[in-house]
Amino acid sequence: MSEIKVSVTFRHTQPTAALKRYAEQKIQRIEKYFDHPVEAHVILSVDGRERQLAELDLHTRGTTILAKEEHHDLYAAIDLAIDKIERQITKQKEKLKLERRKSNA
Repeated sequence: MSEIKVSVTFRHTQPTAALKRYAEQKIQRIEKYFDHPVEAHVILSVDGRERQLAELDLHTRGTTILAKEEHHDLYAAIDLAIDKIERQITKQKEKLKLERRKSNA
C-alpha cells in the first residue's frame, strides 16, 4: 500500500470539515492500486445553486490522472469523480499488463 497525500481546495464556497473529511476518505479507496507515494489534489467548487463541481488531480510516477464531475450534490460529485479515477487507473494498469505480455512473447 502507498501513502496518498491529499490536499483539498474550496472555490466559491465555505470550507467544511465534513466535505474535506469525506473527500479524503474517498481518495483512500484508490490507495490499493499503488505501491509508491501518490499526491492527490481535490478542488471542490460551487457555481450557482445547481452546478457543483469536484475535480481530482492524481499525480503519480510520471503520470497525471484527471477527473472532473458535476452534480447538484457535492458529495455525489466526489463519488462520481472517484469512480472515474478508478476506471482510468484500472484501464491504464490493463494496458501496461498487455504491453508486458507482448514484449515477453
